[in-house]
Amino acid sequence: MLILVDLVKNECIKMIKKKRFYVIVLILLALIPMFTYAQMRVAQNTQKQFGTTDWKADQRQKIVDWEKRLSSARTPDEWKQQLRVQIQIANYYLDKDVDPTSPNAVTFTRDFVKNAVGLFIPLIIMVISADIVSSEHSTGTIKLLLTRPVRRWKILLSKLITVIFFTSLTVLSTAVLCYLISGVVFGYGGWLEPVITGIQVSGTDVDFSKARAVDQWFFLLMELGLVWFSAIVVALMSLMLSVLVRSTAAGMGVMLAVLISGTILSNMVSSWETAKYLFMVNLDLTKYLTGGLPPIKGMDLTFSLSVLSVWALASLIVSFTVFSRKDVLN
Repeated sequence: MLILVDLVKNECIKMIKKKRFYVIVLILLALIPMFTYAQMRVAQNTQKQFGTTDWKADQRQKIVDWEKRLSSARTPDEWKQQLRVQIQIANYYLDKDVDPTSPNAVTFTRDFVKNAVGLFIPLIIMVISADIVSSEHSTGTIKLLLTRPVRRWKILLSKLITVIFFTSLTVLSTAVLCYLISGVVFGYGGWLEPVITGIQVSGTDVDFSKARAVDQWFFLLMELGLVWFSAIVVALMSLMLSVLVRSTAAGMGVMLAVLISGTILSNMVSSWETAKYLFMVNLDLTKYLTGGLPPIKGMDLTFSLSVLSVWALASLIVSFTVFSRKDVLN
C-alpha cells in the first residue's frame, strides 16, 4: 500500500509539473466571464423586448416561435419532433409556475455544465489524461520507472488513480468557477429554486407522470454526478489510447477526432440505431434529467449509463492487459 501511495504522489507531482491543469483553469477563467456577459446581454435584450422581467412572457414567446417553425414546410421532420417535445415541456413549466431559466449563479452553473458535457469538458479531460503513459516513452522515463521492483499493474493503477483525481478536480473547478464568477453579475442565490425533473420522452410523446420539482442545489448535484461519470469514461478511454499509442500527438489526435465525430453523430444519426452503442453518442447524460430528446430512439438514462460502463470496463481491461504484457523497453 505504501508503494502505491508513493507512486500516486509521484504521478501527481509529474502532472502538476506539466502545468496542464493550470492551463485548463486559465481557460475557464477566460471563457466563463465571456459566457456570463453573453447571458447578461440575453437577459437585458429580453427585458428590452418585452418591457418586463416576467419569465412567463419570454416563455410564451418561445412557444409561439417554436409553433411557427413547426408549421413551416422548410423545417425537417427531425427538428419538428424536437420542437413538439420542447413545446410540451415549456407549457408544463408554465402550468407549474416554475421558471426554468431564472438568472442566478446556480442556474448559470447548471446551464454551463449541461452545455459543456458534450464536448468542452471531454476535451479538457483528454488534455490531462491522453499522455500520462505515452509521455513516459517520449521522455525515456518509462525505462527508469520499470527498473523499480514494482509490478506493472501497480504502476498503471497509480496513473489511473491520478487521472481520476485530476478529472474530479477539473469537474469541481469548473462548477466552482462558474458559480463564483457568474455570481458577481447574477447574485449568489438560487439554491432553493425548483427544477422539474423526471420527465420521460419517447418519440413525440412526453410523460409527465414521474415529473417532480426538486431544489436546484439537489438538481445541480445530480447533474455534476452525471458529468463526472461521463468525464471519467473519457479519461479511461484516453488512458487506454495512451497505453496503446506511444506518440502523445497521435493519441490526442485520435481522441480529438472521436470526440468531435461524436458531437456530429449526435445530430445526424437518428436513423442509424446501431450508433447508440458508441460511447461518444452517450456522453450527454444531463439531457435525461429535464426531458431532453435522445439522439436515437430507445435511448434513456439507464441505457446510456450501461453503454458507458461497458466502454469504461473494456478500456480498463485493455489498458492493464496491454501495459502488463507490452515490451515497453524497446
